[in-house]
Amino acid sequence: MATSVARWDDLLVGDELAYLGSEAARDALFAPLPDELHPRVRDALEAQGIDALYAHQAAAWEAAQRGEHLVVTTGTASGKTLAFNLPVLDALAREPKQRALYLYPTKALAQDQLRSLATFGLPKLRAVIYDGDTATERRWQVRKWANLILSNPDMLHVGVLPHHDRWGDVLSNLAYVIVDEAHVYRGVFGSHVSNVLRRLRRLARVYGAEPQFLLASATIANPGELGARLIGAETTVIGGDAAPRAERTVALWNPPLTDEELGLRASPLGEASKLMADLVSRGLRTLCFAKSRRAAELIHRFTADRLGDDSALSPYRAGYTPQQRR
Repeated sequence: MATSVARWDDLLVGDELAYLGSEAARDALFAPLPDELHPRVRDALEAQGIDALYAHQAAAWEAAQRGEHLVVTTGTASGKTLAFNLPVLDALAREPKQRALYLYPTKALAQDQLRSLATFGLPKLRAVIYDGDTATERRWQVRKWANLILSNPDMLHVGVLPHHDRWGDVLSNLAYVIVDEAHVYRGVFGSHVSNVLRRLRRLARVYGAEPQFLLASATIANPGELGARLIGAETTVIGGDAAPRAERTVALWNPPLTDEELGLRASPLGEASKLMADLVSRGLRTLCFAKSRRAAELIHRFTADRLGDDSALSPYRAGYTPQQRR
């Protein structure tokens, strides 16, 4: 039976198209699981069908074993999470009294990571979220019981560092600090987070610990500089994305001018909804990312108006905005 494939090439034309290029498909570069990996962690990986690492994950493991701070900066869905999870899980499997602190810019990301960690099924892994939603009566349990704490910079600043005497056991056994989505921490906000992380390092040192910092970032031009400025120490850059990738087209879209004299352009949200409606109407699966919940809802509404109904669209369900961090 012959099948037809919907095309979208004709959409990428016109003065709005600032750049159009393509990137060839790429095969994965693999490396074996480390020989020194704890048997329980190895078994947990193999139970998930993971019998090898991508080369950049293996490089992250080796840098972590050397005691270096590092920043993993590879593409989307390239396995950055496993790159920093592996040394942490190995350390906790060997010595459950050690502690790890995971910092995320939003609560939703921490919740996603907690679910991901649960899939390993490691008996000595005690992971828990500590944020503004954690009940007061449960907070002491987190300090005493958990060996992997998922939180955010705001909660670290407000709920941990000012009360370091209560967190003495955590700080004295703190082996790893994970900073995911590190590219978010830029500008004034980034300088504030940097001061918080440096305070954390100083306090950990007071309690006799020198934790390693493992950062993960989207592909940016200066990951090493970002990492060094955030934590106040040299970081090893793990790049060289070794994950497989299908052929893809990259297009940069510039909204059309509505007033040439003033240099005013059409709304990016309107342009996004127009493109999304054209793609959806052709039966093509489409994801549209926006910086806020309100922007996503507006694009959804505009796209539904263009299509005549929203039966082909999945409503935006995320219950947070980038500002709701603590």
